[in-house]
Amino acid sequence: MRTDSRQIVAAVPLPALLIRRDERIAASNAEATALLGDGLEGRHFITALRQPVLLDAIENTFRDGSPRLTRYLTSDGRQDITYEVSCRAVTLEDAPGVMLTFHDITHLEQASQMRRDFVANVSHELRTPLTALLGFIETLKGPARDDAGARDRFLAIMETEAGRMERLVGDLLSLSRVEAEERVRPTDPVNLSNLIRSVLNGLAPLANDADVRLVADLAQADCVVPGDPDQLRQVLTNLVENGVKYSGRGTEVRVSLSAPGFQARLRADGVELVVSDSGQGIDPIHIPRLTERFYRIDTHRSREKGGTGLGLAIVKHIVSRHRGRLKIESALGQGLTLRILLPLTA
Repeated sequence: MRTDSRQIVAAVPLPALLIRRDERIAASNAEATALLGDGLEGRHFITALRQPVLLDAIENTFRDGSPRLTRYLTSDGRQDITYEVSCRAVTLEDAPGVMLTFHDITHLEQASQMRRDFVANVSHELRTPLTALLGFIETLKGPARDDAGARDRFLAIMETEAGRMERLVGDLLSLSRVEAEERVRPTDPVNLSNLIRSVLNGLAPLANDADVRLVADLAQADCVVPGDPDQLRQVLTNLVENGVKYSGRGTEVRVSLSAPGFQARLRADGVELVVSDSGQGIDPIHIPRLTERFYRIDTHRSREKGGTGLGLAIVKHIVSRHRGRLKIESALGQGLTLRILLPLTA
């Protein structure tokens, strides 16, 4: 084995191996050692790699010299990791050999899985109300054609299901817009104090019907931050509305705004916006997943209340666009608290 071959392998920025004609590993770089372990050189490649699909690709490249792409699967103890492995024929000391390079494509696999999950979830969410609508339409065209009572009852249900689809499509469009703008920092001046009062006034009828008390706890009369007023209104409306819908009758939803000051989590001056309720709270085990798309703690109850499962995902992206921080706190029997830190400067 010539020194220059080892130097070439060492210079490859990906995990790389050279395999000789005798099927022994001739050279490996530090990245390959980190991936596959120490003592690679001199070992038969089967003992180091062990995965049948990869072994077949290497043997076939030895046989016909054709380049091949395959996969190597492993884990770091927290998640599965997928590598795309390139097998290329090379010449080592005037004899055929094979060079392997490992490219980590885990993020691409995860993105692809997220897209598949997203399409499946949207399809599922739309299928239920569509099935109900089609069933009621068929009934109204047939057995209930002349039944005024049944017609009114079915039309009311159809209106509810159509509204559910409209909310879902609206939230999907909103999420798409927020994601498209997430890297563009909003700079319009937004008076958070006035915004909080406006949102609470707008949701007062909903709160009265639900027997929930709305409380504003503002540290000062005016507090202005750079932001997108429509998106910040959407965040507040979503969080307060969730508190009203899910905290239960006879409870309280409180919106607090701190005085401006240094925020350690932002490493800058900012304000803390807190929306809390005095409801039953949730098991902390659910908190890490609450901002996932379509994640629901109680699917049936959420749908009954008109939830789409996208609200907190939208909130997370809006807060991220504003370079803020979102923290969710809860425990069973102790209500739910959502803390949002927003910087004072763009």
